[in-house]
Amino acid sequence: MFVDSHCHIDGPEYDADRAEVIARAHDAGVTTMLNVGTGDPHSGAFERAIELAERYSEIYCAIGVHPHDAKHFDGAAEQRLIDLAKQSTRVVAWGEIGLDYHYDHSPRDVQREVFRQQLRIGRSLNLPIVIHSREADDDTISILREELSSTGVSTVRQAQDAHATSRAGVLHCFGGSLKMAQQAIDLGFYVSFAGNLTFKKADDLRHIACALPLERLLVETDCPYLTPVPFRGKRNEPARVVETARCLAELKGVAAEEAGRVTSDNFARLFGWR
Repeated sequence: MFVDSHCHIDGPEYDADRAEVIARAHDAGVTTMLNVGTGDPHSGAFERAIELAERYSEIYCAIGVHPHDAKHFDGAAEQRLIDLAKQSTRVVAWGEIGLDYHYDHSPRDVQREVFRQQLRIGRSLNLPIVIHSREADDDTISILREELSSTGVSTVRQAQDAHATSRAGVLHCFGGSLKMAQQAIDLGFYVSFAGNLTFKKADDLRHIACALPLERLLVETDCPYLTPVPFRGKRNEPARVVETARCLAELKGVAAEEAGRVTSDNFARLFGWR
């Protein structure tokens, strides 16, 4: 049993064969997928993501404004997304939100403010947070600490109940430092690895995965991006999360099925699945 904890299969890349993609995931042993909506919040992108999750029982949905689109976030977008989250039980997370200092498609000050606003929304809805952070380790951790503290909790682990701790969130498609990963785990977050874990030159990333407890890890495709070895150069899809799980299993010295079981259990605890 495997879970793809982060994919984007509602996009146009899958319009021609989406049903076949989902069927191949089943055949590979991928029982559950979290489809993450992205795009301009005024465009209908999030409605499309929710519609897909409502059509397939094995697909859940996350909605939230990506840092690339932070410049489009306003009061109308905020209310629209809150209403969508409240209307559909298939929405199990808020995200992906965060900071991207690599592309800077939105100004950094705007990214930081929108990140803060959405952290507050996610916590107000009791939804775990899916975080995107690229070349922004220090600011991401600093904002998480400040916003968690601003809710009256110095860290997630000092929350009023264990349920709040287990539903903090996840740093998806992790590419930061070991220090950042450990800081995030100390705040109650999970860390998710994508297909880049399998890349030939990803020794540093594999070192980080080795150093972290399997009980705090997830696997994902982030498809259609980051296709793992041995399928590099082809469009990625949820079935290929098994390759990332195999790589993680080798690093941890366990069977692939065990890595699948543990990361699936982690997903269940985080997102309230099952």
